[in-house]
Amino acid sequence: MLKMIVKLLKVLNSEAEPSQVSLAFSFAMILGLTPLFSLHNILILLLVLILRVNLSAFILGCAFFSGLAYILDPIFHLIGLNVLMTSGLEALWSTLYQSTFWRLERFNNSIVMGSFLFSIILFIPVHLLSKKMILKYREKVLDKIRKTKVMQTLKGSRLYQLYTSSTEIGDEG
Repeated sequence: MLKMIVKLLKVLNSEAEPSQVSLAFSFAMILGLTPLFSLHNILILLLVLILRVNLSAFILGCAFFSGLAYILDPIFHLIGLNVLMTSGLEALWSTLYQSTFWRLERFNNSIVMGSFLFSIILFIPVHLLSKKMILKYREKVLDKIRKTKVMQTLKGSRLYQLYTSSTEIGDEG
């Protein structure tokens, strides 16, 4: 848990573009909230690799949202069940289920359907909110931390210099 917090702070304190980090969290939300072995998650992974997305933020976000998914599964089930049981959509679901592609997607499962709809609806709000929070963090909190005497002393120490040199080596490889 402590390692994840340190990694999160490292991502937030990095020079990475806030939109790259927030987009990573948004994609991680979809992948983390929906069942892992779904076809749409392959598309999400492909988009993460094609677009300029912060991979560290994506991995951390996947871990966070996967844990959150277990808590939200009953809500996902209710959402999916309501959508799948809507009388006006029964013909659509029946037609889609006849196709191999949609059968592999498993949208007939209420948790898959509910979690997918939930994450798609929240994609843009999570992206915008996390970007705003990252900007506020960097603008207000990070500057205050860097200006403290403790941080100034720590940055001047040999231990900090060894840490930064080792993280630069680790980032290159």
